[in-house]
Amino acid sequence: MTDPYYDLSEDWELVAASFQSMYGIRLARQLRDMKWREFAALLAGLGGDTPLGRVAAIRAENDPRRLENFTPEMRSVRARWRTRRARQKPQSDVDAFLHEMKRAFMSLDQREG
Repeated sequence: MTDPYYDLSEDWELVAASFQSMYGIRLARQLRDMKWREFAALLAGLGGDTPLGRVAAIRAENDPRRLENFTPEMRSVRARWRTRRARQKPQSDVDAFLHEMKRAFMSLDQREG
């Protein structure tokens, strides 16, 4: 799965503003009547011209020429995202660590047995 460049909980205000601007949906009022699949489909369909779309584009940008033209605020948005993501361990790393721990414990059991 690719990084969506947003976090539903941390970016909720951007999500709500984007639903309002693109679909005219006020999530604070209409979310409780919406099915998850509908919400997920609408979220996936948000365009780049929405608040969430603009922030996600800044976070995802890797073109050095475009990065040179970023404003200090844009650089800050991107840097905060990258720092946060760097602190998170990918599931594959967690799985590999757990596998190695399992092998280590199995190895100890065989020595003691």
